[in-house]
Amino acid sequence: MKIEQIYTGCLAQGAYYIESKGEAAIIDPLREVGSYIAKAEADGAAIKYIFETHFHADFVSGHVDLAQKTGGQIVYGPNAETAFESHIGTDGEVFELGDVRIKLLHTPGHTMESSTYLLYDESGREHAIFSGDTLFIGDVGRPDLAVKTDLTREDLASHLFDSLRDKIMTLPDEVIVYPAHGAGSACGKNMSKETWDTLGNQKEVNYALRADMTREEFIKEVTSGILPPPQYFAKNAMMNKSGYDSIDEVMAKGNIALDVDVFEAMANHEGALVLDTRSKTDFVASHIPNAIFIGIDGSFAPWVGALITDLKQPIVLVADEGREEEVLTRLSRVGYDNTLGYLKGGMTAWKQAGKDTDSIESVTAEELEQRMASESMTVMDARKPGEYASEHVDGALSFPLDFINGHMDELDKNEKYYIHCASGYRSVIASSILKSRGFYNIADVAGGFKAIQETGIKKSDYVCPSTLK
Repeated sequence: MKIEQIYTGCLAQGAYYIESKGEAAIIDPLREVGSYIAKAEADGAAIKYIFETHFHADFVSGHVDLAQKTGGQIVYGPNAETAFESHIGTDGEVFELGDVRIKLLHTPGHTMESSTYLLYDESGREHAIFSGDTLFIGDVGRPDLAVKTDLTREDLASHLFDSLRDKIMTLPDEVIVYPAHGAGSACGKNMSKETWDTLGNQKEVNYALRADMTREEFIKEVTSGILPPPQYFAKNAMMNKSGYDSIDEVMAKGNIALDVDVFEAMANHEGALVLDTRSKTDFVASHIPNAIFIGIDGSFAPWVGALITDLKQPIVLVADEGREEEVLTRLSRVGYDNTLGYLKGGMTAWKQAGKDTDSIESVTAEELEQRMASESMTVMDARKPGEYASEHVDGALSFPLDFINGHMDELDKNEKYYIHCASGYRSVIASSILKSRGFYNIADVAGGFKAIQETGIKKSDYVCPSTLK
């Protein structure tokens, strides 16, 4: 038996490859499926099953593509309905895979079709669970994504309480927990950086598995302190239910080098959004006017999903040479399939063609401190509310990047804003969005709050984030 966790850090997502005696299963595959097929081919195995733990909201699964390319059977848990061929399993159903078995445990709560897959090894021992968003390391899945008129988040949390205690916590302590996500995902609020653990240890350290926890305490705990879900979650879940274009078609359409004039025409006459994915330093120094910055080396896909509200938005890319295909792939993982091409030759070609460029004023934390001593100013904090509540520049305006599109009218274009986040990635994104909307009186604080902490700038008293509600 072979088990491989395929962890994608930028999405904080774990997919799994299981192989035994020439038969393989993939659990929660990402949109691009070539690597799974390659693994199976290397093992001389056929992909027999594609298990989905639930209708993922934070990425487009590769299940449909993978089934078409391999003949593997897509398996969902009870209550799932799909527009494509799939097997809707029953609670307790067992699937044979070589010398091992995989049992479906219906564990509703995060969503009503949520299921956990229990792997029995060659000896018939309970070896591991693939828990999807039912159980994370240090946390459990948020219960507010599948709220319906007849089902509140408290109802879902109550289902999750039963699922954990009746189906998960009754398993042996030595069972390994393989979740669908880790720290950085918006599917939970307190996930560990660890990507797997034993169930026994989770029973000791995971707040949601406390043995003497009442149902009422559990519901209160898991429904408090969660931010509104990113706007693309519901759209990705719908794509996973209804199907989508093949990744091959998406790549063929988007992986096209555009010369400067064609690139500019697409931006000007076809309404394509210019998405600049280079480093924040390069973008601050020089970029195409009105371009939006979301750097490929940060939490790229989640921020694209959070900030570009239309999945069908035409996009043209500015990318570092050789990384265009990577950008396209990461866009498609969250459902942005309408990329029309990328700028051939990058910013160098743009400048050589004599086209206009723009830049963002950048100040160091030390410069900010000096200016604060001599002038009245507004410091804008683009971090999440919890980060702001923990510690912030005295008098700073809390303006989380997550909600920037819905709060733009609260700002004054005549006022100057000094924008910072934790380290400088989110603040450059915020600056690019504000400039594209006509806010020209802004400056980015290089290094963000980490740099500010090294100065004498007055800050609020520190509060440990884990104590915040």
